[in-house]
Amino acid sequence: MATLGGHGFGAKVALATAINNMDRCTGVINLEGGPLDHRYHEAYQELASYVAAAAKLDISRVDYAAAKKYIDTNIACNKWASIFRGNLEDKGSSVSWKLNIAGLAANMATRAPDVACWHAHYGLWPGQALALFSAHSRWVHLSTNTLPFYNVMPRLQG
Repeated sequence: MATLGGHGFGAKVALATAINNMDRCTGVINLEGGPLDHRYHEAYQELASYVAAAAKLDISRVDYAAAKKYIDTNIACNKWASIFRGNLEDKGSSVSWKLNIAGLAANMATRAPDVACWHAHYGLWPGQALALFSAHSRWVHLSTNTLPFYNVMPRLQG
């Protein structure tokens, strides 16, 4: 038995995993994320533009230094640029992504991306649940996101 927790998109993954494994999970902890539709949040739209820009980088034609320069030029937020740089792997004369950037960009470009939306078919979590987020979060807004949390996690704490 386990209590699953996650942060950001990981909170959604933890919740969906718990729902699909109710016989193995005792609770869920969501930090700065959960059963939300982020498509209309400014923070998600910003991230989607950065993922699209990173996916346009032709890593077969550049070395590590050129790839880092591309990221620094095309991703305005220093924090996100650092995350993208951290997901580049220097292979000497070539570079590769440590993640499926093309797949992520393709998913984020769909009408209802899995990484942004909580879909009803994910289901309901009837067990113990805790959700925490900062008072001024760019990802979770107390005024508009309280009901989606309670709709999926009726025993929610926090």
